[in-house]
This record gives sequence, C-alpha cells and structure tokens, in this order.
Amino acid sequence: MWIVSVALVSYEHPLAYLLGLEGIALLRGFIGEFDRDFTESRIAEIRRLLQDESLKNAAVDVHRVNTVDGYRVWSETYDQPGNAAFDIDEPEVKRIVDALPPGVALDAACGTGRYAQWLAERGHRVVAVDSSPDMLARARVRVPQGEFLLGDLHRLPVADSGVDLVVCGLALTHLPALNPVVAEFARVLRPGGHLVIADVHPEAVARGSIPPVRGPDGRPARLVSHRHLVGDYLRAALLVGLQLRGCEEPRTPTSNHAASSNPPTMGPWHTWPWSLTDLVPEAARAANEGVPRMIIWHFQLTNT
Repeated sequence: MWIVSVALVSYEHPLAYLLGLEGIALLRGFIGEFDRDFTESRIAEIRRLLQDESLKNAAVDVHRVNTVDGYRVWSETYDQPGNAAFDIDEPEVKRIVDALPPGVALDAACGTGRYAQWLAERGHRVVAVDSSPDMLARARVRVPQGEFLLGDLHRLPVADSGVDLVVCGLALTHLPALNPVVAEFARVLRPGGHLVIADVHPEAVARGSIPPVRGPDGRPARLVSHRHLVGDYLRAALLVGLQLRGCEEPRTPTSNHAASSNPPTMGPWHTWPWSLTDLVPEAARAANEGVPRMIIWHFQLTNT
C-alpha cells in the first residue's frame, strides 16, 4: 500500500496552492480538454500571480494534530450547518443502509452520532465507538438509547462476529494504514454482515480537503490526514474476505459564483484553500471539474 508521510508542520503558501490549481488546469488543457486561449490565459495568470506582492509573504506554518486533540476543538461546531461533507455522504450511506434489515449496527468513529441517530431510527440496536471523549459526550445526548464506547479503531471493544453492520464515516483518512482497521471491521462482523465506509476521496485530499482547527495554543492546525488510493481500500477489504457490493464517488457541482463588486481576497487562513479559489476562478473550475469529493464503499463479509 502506498502511503504519504505527513509532516508535523506543513508550510502552507497560498501561491503554492494557486500555482497548483493552474498546473492541474494546464495539464487538462494539454490533453485536449481546453483550447489554446485557455492555456495562454493560464500562463499569463501565473505570471501575474508571481508578481503579486500580497502573496509573497503570506505563508503560514500549520501544525498537524491528532484526532483526539483536534476533535476536542471541532466537537463544539462539528454539527453546525455548513459542513458540506454531510450533504455528500449521507444520501449514499442512507441508500445502502435502508436496503438492509435492522440488526446490531456498529458506528465506528461515530463522532457526534449523526450516523448512530438515523441507524437507531431505522430500528438498529446501535453500538458506537470513538476515540474522542468530547465527541462521545455529544453523541450520548443525541442518541440516548445507543451504547457508546471509548475505543480505538485498531482495537474495537466489540466481540468477534458481534454485529450485523459496520458503518464508518469520514475517519479512515486520518489513519496511516487501512489494512489493520479493515481487518478489525471484518473481525466484528457476523458472516454475511455488511460494511459501509464513507471517506474523503483521495483526489479531494490532494486538493486540500483537510479539516482546519486551532491548536491548544491557538496556532493554525489541521487534523492529520493521509491520502489512500482507491485501490488501497479494495485491497484491504479483499484480503480479509470482504466482497465488493458497490462503490460510489459522488461529486459536487462546479460552483458558479455570481460576480462580486468587491475584489477577491485570500481570506483568513482557516478558510484556505477554498477562499483562494476566488483568486483564480477559471483555473479552479477547470482543475476541479468532475473531481469526486467522497468515496462510498459497500462490502459484505463472506459466509465461509
């Protein structure tokens, strides 16, 4: 399995992100998706960006924090409207789960219990595990009938063959390796049981879809994240007897913001990289057109 090492401190330079978008857009133009005028516009825009004095000294050192520390901060605002990830993963996960009979369901890395809530509403007996005490505290209030356990995805506090369904949402990108955790999912599933995973797509991670938080001392930080290739998930599952039942890669439509009378700005650090795209809207649209934001897996454990 291919794993990208993650530095403890990343050097986030807005110019690096902007030039990266321009580069992706140019590559798509090079293979024939855009015309000569588009390519020449991109090259001219790169020259302009390199001469922009406001960008030259705007870099920020960003620390990486683990999920326990990061979600302690994020738990206070995690469920607030505006988390676009929920609009992407929930319809697909619900579609899969709605076709399955009620049983014992494990919400692995349950967070504040958004999956656990609608699993319980669908008649499942919910067991949920998370490594963040702060997230668990909110989940227990949200789903009082569920059983919520503090634990690690590598050592789930669940008996062998103890559940009919495992769901895991937006968690595996925080782990350096998939094989040990997917093996744990297979261990706790009964033969014939189902596994549903929703995760940030590797293409989205590569484009900066990594949650920002503030560290304990207020310093800029992001949750430690890794970019797993699509095949990494599949290989980890097949290795432990999980059969593929479905895979979806939902995309978000390309934004077409209405023109503003105000000149675009970088925005504050915590809005990066999305606010930066306003500085190069044509390149951003071209670089992000059709790129998946999530990957949704449905596996079933073999009966033998």
